[in-house]
Amino acid sequence: MLQNLSLDSHIQASINSWLTGNYDESVKAEIKHLIADNNVTELTDAFYRDLEFGTGGLRGIMGAGSNRVNKYTFGAATQGLSNYLKQLYRNQPIKVVIAHDNRNNSSILANVVADVFSANGIFVYFFEGLRPTPELSFAIRELGCQSGVMLTASHNPKEYNGYKAYGADGGQFVFPHDEAVMNEVGKIASVDEINFHGNPANIQSIGKEIDEKYLDALANLSISKDAIHRQRDLKIVFSPIHGTGGVMVPPALKRFGFENVILVEEQMVIDGNFPTVIYPNPEEAEALTLSLAKAKATDADIVMATDPDADRVGLAIKNDDNEFILLNGNQALCLLVNYMLTAWQKAGKLDGNQYVMKTIVTSYMIDKMAESKNVECYNVLTGFKYIGEIMTQLEGKKTFVVGGEESYGYLVGEHARDKDAVVACCMFAELAAYYKDKGSSLYSTLLDLYVEYGFYKEKLISITKKGKAGAEEIRDMMDNYRNQTPKALGGNTVVTLKDYKSAVSKNMLTSVSEKIDLPSSNVLQFFTEDGSIITARPSGTEPKIKFYCSVKAVLPSKDQFEEVEQALETKLTSMLKDLGI
Repeated sequence: MLQNLSLDSHIQASINSWLTGNYDESVKAEIKHLIADNNVTELTDAFYRDLEFGTGGLRGIMGAGSNRVNKYTFGAATQGLSNYLKQLYRNQPIKVVIAHDNRNNSSILANVVADVFSANGIFVYFFEGLRPTPELSFAIRELGCQSGVMLTASHNPKEYNGYKAYGADGGQFVFPHDEAVMNEVGKIASVDEINFHGNPANIQSIGKEIDEKYLDALANLSISKDAIHRQRDLKIVFSPIHGTGGVMVPPALKRFGFENVILVEEQMVIDGNFPTVIYPNPEEAEALTLSLAKAKATDADIVMATDPDADRVGLAIKNDDNEFILLNGNQALCLLVNYMLTAWQKAGKLDGNQYVMKTIVTSYMIDKMAESKNVECYNVLTGFKYIGEIMTQLEGKKTFVVGGEESYGYLVGEHARDKDAVVACCMFAELAAYYKDKGSSLYSTLLDLYVEYGFYKEKLISITKKGKAGAEEIRDMMDNYRNQTPKALGGNTVVTLKDYKSAVSKNMLTSVSEKIDLPSSNVLQFFTEDGSIITARPSGTEPKIKFYCSVKAVLPSKDQFEEVEQALETKLTSMLKDLGI
């Protein structure tokens, strides 16, 4: 049957191994159906490689095949992780936590993961229903576990699912543990090496008792309790976009003292098909359409929507014309950092032993704010696991205040080692209450920050390149940028090229190079003479290449905001054109 299809020999061999191996008949039937339909494209993408267990775990399209999310790819990942944990914690009892979001097949796959762990003699705490990623991170630490797994594909389309692997600190694995786990997963050469026969005695259901401890930890982070009490009727529109935020965000807001939370009922329905949105991504304006309509109808004060696993949150606030505008992740984080540092300063808690954290593609206005308060700001590679890594290294030595990344992920407090949209929703509601109580607003405060620190305008451009051909095209784009670095962008000379893959920062004017003291990553940053920055980075979890753009200018006064913003937008467009975007 395969001989009639124009497939590479290694793809044919992979398909044959699935058709003849110890796989469920339903899986074999799905493959045979693709063959009968002569679907060469789908077969190629499903079998041209093994779904890669990367530094953050797995993420991919659900279906049959070695490059798909299914019980066998998740089973192999769990068997490899089990093998590693038993090596690392030799002759010790090992405990893990498993949670999942609302995606199709998540509960089924979570049970597969629990079975494989338990079959390997590892004790499993299994959340009784869907829970947010940050609560999983909290539970690992709270229960003294050595690892944890979250089944989620975050904000990817409905066809996707994923597997995030965590270490004993509650953060995703970092070097050298990430590579060690990857190696063990890579050693699983056959489905017959996976122990799917679970041991129920090694599995314990958990739920409300952890929920209460998690909510208590968040409520203790509140700063402006009096302002919240006076503004307890603040109108908050919230949507979980069919996901886990609906489980924890409303009770967390109530715990903070907010009494007027208006839910987007259509999106409170748990549904892995995400029927009310194109993509369940709060970074996209479309995903907040229903939330904004509800906010306008109720004259709300603030709009918040979380992604399916509730580690990211999108926000909308009112401008001076009483119209709702969407904040990007940089703007939201700048407001949050300013609020936290100012409050800590007023309370006399900034003694030089505090720090904030962000990624290299997140607004450098945060660096300026931290410097003004004599607080250290750490810059790390994209990926919240690097923030979690530094937090663990500094635990007990310095105090983490707040951190985040431009992709709508934020963390306040040290209860977790991953971004937490549940606490972020509570804190952004608190910010809205605090400034309203002072007769101001989040929008006015943002413009004040631009006047004080400079107007930083950031923009993210994502270009999707699907399948094997798309991956090759993205690779070629990065190679061209490295080998034929543009001399100028938007009429401004490129003065520095930072190549995080080779860990080299090169002065383009003098050709002098310096070492970058960060892990290797396929990222390029172009710095121009006027302080603009464009970062090119292929996504590690999606078939995309992303361009993070930052331009800045002086904002003499708030009433010149629109004029300066237009000038910055024009500059940004010109710079991207020079990169062929």
